[in-house]
Amino acid sequence: MSMFGEHARVRAAQQRMHEARHAVALPASALLARGERHPFVILGAAAAGGFLLGHSHARPSHLPGMNHLFGALLHEATTIGASFLAAHTAAQSAAEDV
Repeated sequence: MSMFGEHARVRAAQQRMHEARHAVALPASALLARGERHPFVILGAAAAGGFLLGHSHARPSHLPGMNHLFGALLHEATTIGASFLAAHTAAQSAAEDV
């Protein structure tokens, strides 16, 4: 692969990263704004999640490979939940502005 080909691949990857960051900026800022307006809701959700994880008697980390799977599922659930809250917050903010 030539140097120019590598440079083109790097530029394409940088462009994709820029677009991905731009796509996440509005939901992330909406979620942060909601956290500033309602800090006890965010704190309560975090406390409830910690309580449920701490009091569950399932020990998936004792089985080989389950720790990674459980972590990936928890990460995915957190991402989906944050996206849902951000979309709801953005829609609610748009409705309040009207």
